[in-house]
Amino acid sequence: MDIGSTATLNNGIEMPLLGLGVYLTPDGKICRQAVTEALDFGYRHVDTARIYENEKSVGKAIHESEIPREEIFVTTKLWNSDHGYDRTIAACKESLDRLGMDYVDCYLIHWPVEELRSESWRAMETLHEEGLCRSIGVSNYMIHHLEELMGECNVVPAANQVEFSPFLFQERLLAFCRSQGIMLQAYSPLTKGQRLDDPLLATIADRHGVTAAQVLIRWALQHDVVVLPKSQDPQRIRENGSIYGFELTEEEMQQLNGLDEGLRTSWDPTHQP
Repeated sequence: MDIGSTATLNNGIEMPLLGLGVYLTPDGKICRQAVTEALDFGYRHVDTARIYENEKSVGKAIHESEIPREEIFVTTKLWNSDHGYDRTIAACKESLDRLGMDYVDCYLIHWPVEELRSESWRAMETLHEEGLCRSIGVSNYMIHHLEELMGECNVVPAANQVEFSPFLFQERLLAFCRSQGIMLQAYSPLTKGQRLDDPLLATIADRHGVTAAQVLIRWALQHDVVVLPKSQDPQRIRENGSIYGFELTEEEMQQLNGLDEGLRTSWDPTHQP
């Protein structure tokens, strides 16, 4: 495993296992520099969203790089106010315009909006059929949302992006996604810094000569999920990508699994109808 390693999605598309998240990264120079730094270091996966308001900067950084577009995996997302069949089609095309791209590699429903998500998924399938999205998926979907979708979809979602860390070890959801051929993606794998001072993390990090953040990313990768640490700091971007020189033991993995406390640093979709 290295920074170029990928996972094969259920439609045969290769998704890089490590990606740069740009949530809360300011549009403009800061975002362009973050994406450029990540690409220069070896990242080939960038995760943005309409609501992040930085798609334009992500696209500009990618276009200004010397890396062929087809070698970079780009994900963006449908925002809550854009649900519905026609609006979903329009929203995707608007995202593509901002990105300056003919297609995205993955388009996700950002949140399971009640009553409209089924109609929106039909539109996602149309976008996929038309080649505007190489793969389509969801975000913040719990098992009951996925069961509903699986009962009516023609295209099985390629990915489900959720908050995932040792402190929110969604083991049942991970197992369900695997059983359905859906790739789980981990956002906020670093707990937004809230648990980086955990004593067990510190002990394991010291043992391997790495940082607590690197242990968290490595833990997620060893659960065979795609990991999307967010940073705009060049040093942190490089640090987050330097997690291939060590491997957590089975005992360490089990110890980290035991840290689960249901910690959510963002929204909680558990009781979303």
